[in-house]
Amino acid sequence: TLVDLLASKNGQAAYSKANSGFQIKKDQFGVVFVENITVVPINSEEELLGHLDAGKRRRSVDSTNMNSESSRSHLVISIVVKGENRVSGEITSGKLTLVDLAGSERVTKSGAEGQTFKEATSINKALSALGEVINALTTNSKHVPYRSNPLTQLMSDSIGGNAKTLMIVNVSPADYNVNETIASLNFASRCKAVKNAASKGFETQEIAKLRKEIAKLKRQSSSSRSSSFSSPSSSIK
Repeated sequence: TLVDLLASKNGQAAYSKANSGFQIKKDQFGVVFVENITVVPINSEEELLGHLDAGKRRRSVDSTNMNSESSRSHLVISIVVKGENRVSGEITSGKLTLVDLAGSERVTKSGAEGQTFKEATSINKALSALGEVINALTTNSKHVPYRSNPLTQLMSDSIGGNAKTLMIVNVSPADYNVNETIASLNFASRCKAVKNAASKGFETQEIAKLRKEIAKLKRQSSSSRSSSFSSPSSSIK
């Protein structure tokens, strides 16, 4: 399930069931985006931090035996920046994706029950899918299972794609959590072996104009079809 943390209803985040509402797609440059998700124009650092804080407040958090403020989901934030060269008309775009992965949980230790247990299952399933993607990338597999989970779909342009990636792994210093710590470090070691190939994403002024013209024609065509369907039908007497 995808949750739009910026689209609120009565102060709560907007939910979408799998395969409906929010569709994960890629644009012409291979950049991942979510159709029908809330996109907010940003004009200052203060606005950016304000929206990030609003989304953070709507994120699901609960208490478990291992963490008093345990995140009950993975968090993905996408910041898109576009710049235009006023001389050549060239448009350059870039996307910064910030991902906060919820930690893998052993229910026997966390004591998760009910809804918290379901969330733990979903968290672990997504992490397993990410592990499969990392394994495929590091073994040069012909097929990389990005589409096996929404998390890996959202991260598909950040790992093994046209991107520069930095991963920070948080581990527990307590000997009680030594197994989780070792597992996290092993996962980080595997991720480090993934090689990305970053390149500049841009389009010329002419391409930008053509793209706008195509979008305009599509809207006109769609409007024309709608008009023809709504016109009254004639009858033969």
